[in-house]
Amino acid sequence: MPTPLMIGLAGLGTVGGGMLKLLDTNRALIERRAGRPIRVVAVSARDRHRARDVDLSPYQWTDDAAALAARDDLGAVVELIGGADGPALVIARETLGRGTPLITANKAMLAHHGMELAALAEARGAALKYEAAVAGGVPVIKALREGAAANRVARVQGILNGTCNYILSAMESEGVSFDRALAAAQGRGFAEADPSFDVDGTDAAHKLAILAALAFGTRLDFGAVRIEGIRRVTAADISEAAALGYRVRLVGQAEAGPVGLFQRVAPCLVPLGHPLAHATGATNAVAVEGSHLGRLLLQGAGAGEGPTASAVVADLIDVARGEAGPAFAMPSDQLAVLAAADAGARRGRAYLRFTVADRPGVLAEITAATRDAGVSIASLIQRGAGPDGAVTLVMVTHAGEERCVADALRRLAGSAGLLKEPMLMRILGE
Repeated sequence: MPTPLMIGLAGLGTVGGGMLKLLDTNRALIERRAGRPIRVVAVSARDRHRARDVDLSPYQWTDDAAALAARDDLGAVVELIGGADGPALVIARETLGRGTPLITANKAMLAHHGMELAALAEARGAALKYEAAVAGGVPVIKALREGAAANRVARVQGILNGTCNYILSAMESEGVSFDRALAAAQGRGFAEADPSFDVDGTDAAHKLAILAALAFGTRLDFGAVRIEGIRRVTAADISEAAALGYRVRLVGQAEAGPVGLFQRVAPCLVPLGHPLAHATGATNAVAVEGSHLGRLLLQGAGAGEGPTASAVVADLIDVARGEAGPAFAMPSDQLAVLAAADAGARRGRAYLRFTVADRPGVLAEITAATRDAGVSIASLIQRGAGPDGAVTLVMVTHAGEERCVADALRRLAGSAGLLKEPMLMRILGE
């Protein structure tokens, strides 16, 4: 009988419990695909006595997760604790430093320490696997690292946070405010009590930085990701976008070229003809444009016990087969170092929403600012005054440099006619 792959598991939350259940439920199938048994022998978590819907009696309990990683009898360690630093990073360093394969779903740790961990894995001849770190059960890491390996990737665009997509979809389908949609997401378990990590765009930015490194063969540069969240998106924005033929989505975009590496997460107006416009609910979707494969779209459940556990076990099967290779598709010392691209030089169309006082001269002030900044207006919609006397102006620009729109908004800063900060969303190209 083939030698079993002995596993240590750190973290027994939703995904950790799901992994144990999946290994038990599909044991025979997994063993046939792996070529040998996969056995979890030891587990660790913060609270040993917490009630869980999985039987832990078959496994040795280790109070200290770092001690789990130091065991000599393990063929791989699975880290599902989370967090960029702290115990998760200690486990990762200890595991890879001993030459033991590491499987992780920790996008924050990879975004901040991925280069260090990749170099350590290569130096010790250990696999670093992280399919579950991006898009849950959607196999986007394998698609980029293996399926698209022969292609020069032009760009990556993705809906990378299921919480935000659920909120925006609910605002769209039910006509509710951001606050009400967020509360619904929290009620269904899609959003944490403190949703900042999701709704402010940080989670999606971690994932985008990882995808960019894989797609373009560049060093991870999370610090260069421009991040905008969805807190300021209103039901009126959703409605105006729909009337114009768009849907609002939080989109991660990355491109690499002679001008540098561009990475941004921000709410965008997505044309109905674009595949990302049709990802609804807590779905993740990633569109990759390759030199020879054209546009590749991967879509599915981006979070949850089953999908994420499935991705973790897929990595375990790879390790059981002896499949390794560099974490970011090429040796870390061969990854290119690119400066951050100047976002102001990017050309595109923009959506602008102004909330203004109902008095003469305000529209003239706004159009004068756009004129002086070199912004060409394609359309302008003015809604009647609301109960509070405020008027909503919605403007869509012709294609132009982003710095021009930024300049127009700077010219309007402090204007007595503006009752709220203007809302800017870019329009995603077809």
